[in-house]
Amino acid sequence: MVGELGRVTGAIGPGLVGEVMVRVRGGAEAFLAYAAEPGERIERGTLVLVVEYQPPRTVYVSPAYG
Repeated sequence: MVGELGRVTGAIGPGLVGEVMVRVRGGAEAFLAYAAEPGERIERGTLVLVVEYQPPRTVYVSPAYG
């Protein structure tokens, strides 16, 4: 899971639990998402990199290109 790319489907930011769609097992699955950098806001539609995974459905992400 760490190192995979995903797309933000629900904004991530302070006080928000966002959502990211990540391709796994031949499909795409939704994960609860938090910004890897505290206080960072990541808007819907942003391509992100998974930097930490906490089973079963939580990821910490950073913008893939930025």
